[in-house]
This record gives sequence, C-alpha cells and structure tokens, in this order.
Amino acid sequence: MHPFETALMVMRDELEFSLEHFGPVPWSNFLLNPRKLRGSDFLMRWSQGVWSEQQLVRAVDSAGEFFALPYGPSGVAPTEDVRAYELYFERLEHAGLAAIKRPDLLVFRDSDRAAVEKLITSLGGLTELPFTREDDPTMAKLIEFSIIAVECENSLWKAQQMPGYNQPLRPQKRLAGKLGLSKSAVLPTVIVKHEDLDRLVNWQETHQRPNHIWHAFYDIAFGLSLEKAQDLVNQGLIQGTVQLFQAPGGASSSKVIYKFYYHYAYPLATSTGEPKLVADSITDKNGHILPFVRFEGGGRKLTPEAMQELRRAAK
Repeated sequence: MHPFETALMVMRDELEFSLEHFGPVPWSNFLLNPRKLRGSDFLMRWSQGVWSEQQLVRAVDSAGEFFALPYGPSGVAPTEDVRAYELYFERLEHAGLAAIKRPDLLVFRDSDRAAVEKLITSLGGLTELPFTREDDPTMAKLIEFSIIAVECENSLWKAQQMPGYNQPLRPQKRLAGKLGLSKSAVLPTVIVKHEDLDRLVNWQETHQRPNHIWHAFYDIAFGLSLEKAQDLVNQGLIQGTVQLFQAPGGASSSKVIYKFYYHYAYPLATSTGEPKLVADSITDKNGHILPFVRFEGGGRKLTPEAMQELRRAAK
C-alpha cells in the first residue's frame, strides 16, 4: 500500500462522513490527489492529526525546560496542503525509505536548542530528516541529544465525556481475573498498532532512547512509556484486538491494535482553550466538492506528571 494511504488509514468503525453518494472518483479525473482521496473523514483525520501534534509541540516548548521537533515522515511532511502532503510521500517512496518507521517527535533539553538547530540546518532542515539514514554521523548526533522519542496518536473524542471515564477497573473473566473493563466499554485509551509497537521497540533498542506514546483527545492528552506498554501486554493486562482499517483509496486491511486504558497512562496535557472547528473543502476539476472540518486555535499545557516524566528522562 502507498505510504500516503498508510499514513491516512482510519479504523472502519470510526468512519462517519465518507460521503458515499459521490461514488468512486476515477483516478484520471481527480486533480488534487492521485490516491483517490474520497472521504471527508480522511481529510478531517489528517487535519486533526496535524493540529494535535502541533499543539503538543507547542505545549512542550511553552513549558520552558524542553522543546520538541517533528522527526517522522508524517510529522515533517507539509501540513497546509493535502496535495503537497501526498507528493512528499511520493518522494519518500521513490527514495526507498517509505517502509522505515520512525517516531513522530523527538524531545530535547532547551539548553541544547542551539546545538540541535545547528545539526538540523546541516542536514538540510526538518523536511529532509526522513531522507537521511540514521547511521549518518550528524543524524546519530541529533538522536543523541534527544531525551525521549514520541509516537503521536489522536482521537475525535472529548475524553472526559466518554461513558467509561472515571470508571474503575474491575476483575475480568477474559483476563483471568485481572483488572480491566468490558470489551464494549467506551473510555479514553492510548492506542498503538501491534506492527508499530514492534518497530518502535526496535528503534528504542537501536538508539537507546526511551520511546513514549502520546495520545491526544479533543480536551486532554495521555502519555504512556513504551516500556510500560510492553509490560502490560506481557502481563496479559492488555490484549490485542483486530480492527479493520480503510485507506483513502478504499483499500481495507485488518490490523491488531492495543488499547491501553488511560488508567495506566500519565496525564500528559490539558486544554487551555477551545479550538475552532472551521469548515473547509477541496474541489476536483469536475466541480465535485469534498467538505471537511479542520481545527484551528486552542492550546495545551503539560501536566506536572508529564514534566516529571521529561525531567526523569533528562537525567
């Protein structure tokens, strides 16, 4: 599957606004996107993903002691134009680097900012990072400066309004009496795909840098270290579930994912202002309009628990 489609895959049970009445759009007639981007869900997910990641980067920066930079392909790709985003992944595929998994963010000490910026400039800027091998001496030095790496996830939910929020964990038969919640419980979780978990573990072991998963909701965000995530899976406290994912072009695939209860995560960030949901659209050359909602404004503030995690890593 093309890396652009992989980056914008959405779980089928979360698809709500795919606008099926438009029907399939022939590749040759769709001006904006050779990947046949048909559903507003995918555009909205892309917009929210970009917004939430930028919010977390700003939250780290505003805390004063640390700063974060996009590192993985999805993070450093163009964020204002979905067509430019798609072309970026085209270039990545042509370079033979599309299958490489890298964390979305790297977090650094603020005292190292000048040295880090100098290294990035010598590499050609942030957008060139995915095209540079990690065994390159300059790239290796950049990773050395980092204190943690971060994989970013997001959900279109107000976490504090979910029915299972504040519901305590209880012994579950399917978990052999271990604490958990029913499979049908609707609550905030930190989600990671099984295939990504393995790849992130390999990255962490290779570079000896702790990896965390940061999952942003509309109102709050949670963090979970990769080490703890592995431990929860190994103990049988969290089991994998099979989910059907759909790509913008219509292709579907089944993937095993892990949903870690927010009870096991640390509170990462809280909202400091409501974002605006702004109507937007793209139009193909035949006049078909594809509306979607993008996110603007708002703000996030790191929690004391998140600062403690970063300070611990910095030592």
